[in-house]
Order: sequence, then C-alpha cells, then structure tokens
Amino acid sequence: MENVVNGMRVLVTGLRGQLGHDVRLELLSRGATCLGMDKDSCDITDKSAVMAALFDLRPDAVIHCAAYTAVDRAEEEIEICHAVNVEGTRNVAAACASIGAKILYVSTDYVFDGSGDKPWEVSDEASPINTYGLSKWQGEQVVREHLEEHFIVRISWVFGVNGTNFVKTMLRLAERGELGVVGDQVGSPTYTKDVASLFCDMIASEHYGTYHASNEGYCSWHEFATEIFRATGKKVRVNPLTTEQYPTKARRPLNSRLSKTSLDAKGFNRLPAWQDALKTYLVEVGCGSM
Repeated sequence: MENVVNGMRVLVTGLRGQLGHDVRLELLSRGATCLGMDKDSCDITDKSAVMAALFDLRPDAVIHCAAYTAVDRAEEEIEICHAVNVEGTRNVAAACASIGAKILYVSTDYVFDGSGDKPWEVSDEASPINTYGLSKWQGEQVVREHLEEHFIVRISWVFGVNGTNFVKTMLRLAERGELGVVGDQVGSPTYTKDVASLFCDMIASEHYGTYHASNEGYCSWHEFATEIFRATGKKVRVNPLTTEQYPTKARRPLNSRLSKTSLDAKGFNRLPAWQDALKTYLVEVGCGSM
C-alpha cells in the first residue's frame, strides 16, 4: 500500500519513549512535520494542558505512544496506571475530536486473557488479567467513544534502540553463561522500526479500525532468547521455565499470538519475520552483522 505522509503535521505523544523515538524518525524520513510531546512538555493527565497543546499545534493526526507500561508495578500503582492509560488517553482523544485530528492509539496483546493456542482476532472478546492490560483496554474504549476516525493497533513484546527491552536484558545477562527463561508464554516480538513504518502508512489512509501488528511468526520467550544468543554468537545455556517457576506480581497471558488478518483485509503490509527484525536490530545496536 502506497500512502504519503509528506506534508502532514503529526503529533507523537511519548516522543522520547522506545516506540515514539522510531515513529519520529520514520515520520521525518517521509517528509512529515513531526510534533513531539512527552511528560516533561505536557502531562497527558492534565486535560486543560492537553487541549491547549493540541489547539496550539493543530496536528492532522496524533500517534498516541505515551503510556504507563510498568506491568508489575501497575499492580501496586493502579490509580497512576489508570490516570495515564485511561484518563490521559481520554484527554488526548477528546482534544483530537475537538480539532478534527485522526488518532492512532497503541494498544497491547495484554487485552486478552491468554487462553487457548489460536491467534487472537481483533473481533475476539477482550478479557485482561492484569491491571496494565485492563487500563489499555479501557483506553481503547475511550478512543472508540470519542472518535470515529481512529486506528487502534495492538502490538506485543516491543523492542527498539531507545530504552530498555528484552533483547537488551538478555545481552546484558549473557555474561552469566546460563539463564532460565519462560518457555510457556507464546507471542510475537515487535520491532519498533517496523511498526513505525506501518503507523505512518495507516495515518495517511482512511482505513480506520482495530488492528493487530507484530512481526511475523510466533515464539516463546525462551525461543526468543535462544535466537538472540545464536544471532550474536554468545555461548549461553538457556533453560526453559514455566510461568509457575517464574512468578511475577502481574499475571501474564500464556497465549499472545495475534492474527494479522485485519492488516490483510485493508491492504496493509505485514511486518517482516521476527527473526529478520531481530537481525536488523542487532546490527542497529552494534551487536550483529548482516
């Protein structure tokens, strides 16, 4: 699908985050005017501040990357998580509606309970099992209530050059020589550069709706870690653990497989295979070769 964002004014919330960083670079590479907003320049939980910012900047579209993403801490900071992911999203969506801007809201595989082993369709019923997932689902509902012209994109297992992620953690722990990694949670990694390109395609279109977007193919965290070490030539023994053997404050879904038929239906390109995305990323961060 050939979409043009050249000349568009696009506001990215969470500009300095892992995802916002690559969304900004992709927009600039396509000739868009990228308008940034982060927690230091505008607190999205402040309704009047958000409204004033959007009325001043007048973007054509908003890519809403800002979010509370500390999944385990959210179980203790429920009110803070809700304030950012639900009320903050409400403020952004309301401001977009007021100025006639499109919105692309970034959601998560955690809106599902992780039952079964079939890929989740966008039409499947949401049933989050942790505070973070619930807040993102509620954020989706807020967007739907405020704007017909919206994109909701659920992604999973995000990794990028900016910020912390699973790949960086594995590379940092490689010196131990042996690690235990959960092997019964299955999903798909999402490379920020790949999904940033898709976001730009979407906002240049009018194919509104809910989508699933992660890199192609499925793996467990154990398989992901094994591939990270294989691709970087690091000799690390990776032992598979069950979720029960690796307890966390927040419950994690066992099945995070996302069906991409929603992308196919509207003519959007699927993202590359996760192994290829990982290889590209490792070169980007100086830990691999093409």
